[in-house]
Amino acid sequence: MCGRYTITMPPDAMRELFGFEERPNFPPRFNIAPTQPVPIVILDGGKRRFLLVRWGLVPSWAKEAPASLLINARAETVAEKPSFRGSFRHRRALMPADGFYEWKAEGSKKHGGAKQPYVIRRRDRQPFAMAALWDNWMPADGSEIDSCAAVTCEANETLVAIHHRMPVILDEKDWDTWLDPATPPKELQTLMRPAPADLLDAQPVSTRINRVANDDATLLDPAAIEPEPEKPARPKKEPDTRQMGLF
Repeated sequence: MCGRYTITMPPDAMRELFGFEERPNFPPRFNIAPTQPVPIVILDGGKRRFLLVRWGLVPSWAKEAPASLLINARAETVAEKPSFRGSFRHRRALMPADGFYEWKAEGSKKHGGAKQPYVIRRRDRQPFAMAALWDNWMPADGSEIDSCAAVTCEANETLVAIHHRMPVILDEKDWDTWLDPATPPKELQTLMRPAPADLLDAQPVSTRINRVANDDATLLDPAAIEPEPEKPARPKKEPDTRQMGLF
């Protein structure tokens, strides 16, 4: 699952890293949420292009927008699921990012059922590319909506204690292979794997991230996790001496 993420690199740095010609003015974002516009990089005419699309894929063949937001596509089934298989074959993309968030249950009694958020980033704090799919949908009103979904896989050893899923993070040497529409499906499957355990780290952050309106650099500040208080020892039950025949 990937439900929130960050892109804080300057536009020129994004352009240089991902090699597209457009000069977008995409501001730093610290709390990107589903349905919001997000940048992706696609291959068009042999060149990489920058697109700003809706996070929450709508298949081109859909008569109406799906009732549930399709923000993630599972790597294990992406080639077969009707909602994703067309995009998987023909419209793959890169989602630039420099961090994503995940939530872990730290103790239901202490937190009242709430979960502790973590920010997950590369250890060297460099940006990266999440594997993604995109599509173009034309609703009945004749408008056009470009949209995308991030591809997810099983979590690696670093993240499995927080959540059992993670986005597919593509090695830079594999970006062209992922984008190329001629890449065979079997080769694509080899790319959709957990990131190396030593690539990322996870730090607890404030629950301010839970509110979509909060979108500032302080969301990345480390938050202390207080240990859950120990349960008081139960008092020993005195034996009922009457049942022992003493009275």
